[in-house]
Amino acid sequence: MKSEFNLRPIEPSDNPDIAGIIRTVSIEYGLSADNGYGVCDASVDHMYETYQVPGAAYWIVERGGRIFGGGGIAPLKGDSQTAELQKMYFLAECRGHRLGFRLAEMALTFATEAGYKQCYLETTAALSEAIALYQRMGFRQIASAMGCTGHSACEIRMLKALG
Repeated sequence: MKSEFNLRPIEPSDNPDIAGIIRTVSIEYGLSADNGYGVCDASVDHMYETYQVPGAAYWIVERGGRIFGGGGIAPLKGDSQTAELQKMYFLAECRGHRLGFRLAEMALTFATEAGYKQCYLETTAALSEAIALYQRMGFRQIASAMGCTGHSACEIRMLKALG
C-alpha cells in the first residue's frame, strides 16, 4: 500500500527538487521561461530562501521522501494588505488527490492569520484545472493586474477576500 502524500514546510535541501518540478510542469503546459510566467523568476532556484520573509510560507508535497510539488503564499509586491498565492506546481502523478485544495487551504489560513485582507493570484488559461480549483475556493476573476509580479503573460487574475 502506498503511503499518503504529506504537506510540510520547505527545507533548504528541497530547492533543487522543487525547481525541477516547476520547470517540468511549466514545460508540460507550454509555459516557457521566456514568456513572462513564474518559471522565469530568479526565485525558482532559491525557493526556501525566497519564503523566509515575514508573511510568507511555502509547503512541499511529498510521499516516501520524494517531492511531488509545492505551493506558497507571500506578500504581494506593492500591496501590504494582499497576499499572493504563488508557485503551485504538482507533478502529474500526484494530481487528483486534492493536494491543490489542501495546499491552497493551508496557504489561505496562513494568510488570514498573518493579517492579510485578501489573496490575489495570477494564472493562465492553459491551467484550466487550477482555475476551476480557485473558483471553487471562492476566487473571482478580476479585470486588471495587481501589485508588481512581473508575470506579464498571465492573463487571468483572481482575487478572494479573507477573514
